[in-house]
Amino acid sequence: MSDIGDWFKNIPFITRYWFAGSIAVPLIGKLGLIGPMYLVLWPEAFFHKFQIWRPLSATLYFPVGPGTGFLYLVNLYFLYQYSSRLETGAFDGRPADYMFMLLFNWICIVITGLMMDMQLLMIPLIMSVLYVWAQLNRETIVSFWFGTRFKACYLPWVILGFNYIIGGSVVNELIGNLVGHLYFFLMFKYPMDLGGRSFLSTPQFLYQMFPNRRGGVSGFGVPPSRRPLPQEQAGGGGGGGGGGGGRHNWGQGFRLGDD
Repeated sequence: MSDIGDWFKNIPFITRYWFAGSIAVPLIGKLGLIGPMYLVLWPEAFFHKFQIWRPLSATLYFPVGPGTGFLYLVNLYFLYQYSSRLETGAFDGRPADYMFMLLFNWICIVITGLMMDMQLLMIPLIMSVLYVWAQLNRETIVSFWFGTRFKACYLPWVILGFNYIIGGSVVNELIGNLVGHLYFFLMFKYPMDLGGRSFLSTPQFLYQMFPNRRGGVSGFGVPPSRRPLPQEQAGGGGGGGGGGGGRHNWGQGFRLGDD
């Protein structure tokens, strides 16, 4: 038990509470302490009966049973692995920025769930986080089941097919991937790679609640002020070294199964 306790304490802060909630809420529903009908997302109950906890409970709840237990455990593993890697990788030392990513993805998924009458939101949020990790580590070669190897950028789509085979819904995984792509495009791709304006920025109150611990990613979330003209790049004019290819290097990432 002490080994389990030490392992749990070593999980990154935000991931730790998300992971714990994703175990506790399904257990509460399984034991009948709270009826599952009060944990899922029902638009009528949310809008007309003001049961405002439903978007959160529907994100943490999953009906665990003989036909869904394996799917639940697999996605719980994905939550632990890729949320931990993002929190200690690209968002290292910047918990407010990571919390903002989760909130942005969650709000988009809740709005989509209310519009499409989706009752469970756990898998879409996990997939949105996995998608962001895969894009930030897109050139990393990852290993999947039966020794298959491919670039990380394909991982969300491989898992979409895998979850479908073991009993999931393509809609859940697809919405998660689309929401993850929306965040990645607005936060990273458009302002940093394409030189556009920054549409997303972490609210100040999150920095007050989750202060930065140390530097994190250089230039994180800050678009370039201006792209250099071709003649400026060719003309030199300064003693600084090269490296200005116009694209941001997001690091080497991780392989599946790495600690």
